Amino acid sequence: MKNIRNFSIRVDDLTGAPTRALLALHLAGMRAGTPPEHVFALDLSGLRDPAITVWSAWDGAEIAAIGALRTMDDGTGEVKSMRTHPAHLRRGAAAALLDHIIAEARARGMTRLSLETGCGPSFAAALALYRRRGFVDGAAFGSYVPSAFNQFLHLEL
Repeated sequence: MKNIRNFSIRVDDLTGAPTRALLALHLAGMRAGTPPEHVFALDLSGLRDPAITVWSAWDGAEIAAIGALRTMDDGTGEVKSMRTHPAHLRRGAAAALLDHIIAEARARGMTRLSLETGCGPSFAAALALYRRRGFVDGAAFGSYVPSAFNQFLHLEL
């Protein structure tokens, strides 16, 4: 049985130690087993782009997940940097955060949300979450180039 909790979701300024530690874990995970030229995860400086909003989900004083939304020039958005803290896996943190990002994209008038993610077993849980929310496989977008190491999903809003 899943332990679903209520999470506090807030815009994150990326200055707190818990957020930075979870982001470092995310980057290390994305770099493990993927050639450097195929890792598109953003570091702190990349996430500070004015076109990107980062949120964190909190369970009391503990960070549970992070995720971001990039506003694209064509009226669409890109989901970036989704990562759940290992202590909060399968408790609903990523689902709550993704639902928040989808709602925010709709509120901003975006017509589609897209994401680039990796391939292989380590991405199965994330892919299942995205597909449960209506994301479908699709073509590369933006400046991404398809490879054996990535795939693309889209959600029409």
